[in-house]
Amino acid sequence: MQVSVRDNNVDQALRALKKKLQREGVFREMKLKQHFEKPSGKKAREKAEAIRRARKLARKKAQREGML
Repeated sequence: MQVSVRDNNVDQALRALKKKLQREGVFREMKLKQHFEKPSGKKAREKAEAIRRARKLARKKAQREGML
């Protein structure tokens, strides 16, 4: 990952880097790997995340269809 520093503006470059890392999910992954997670817990978490994503997608789809 690469971020260019323009006009010696390091703060702006740092902000851009943080945004890229956030989009890639690096912070989230680091947080999850801080402690060991049992395989059963990992499976349950991933299933819950999938359900959450599906519900969110269904909500957005219903909202779009309702607006049209």
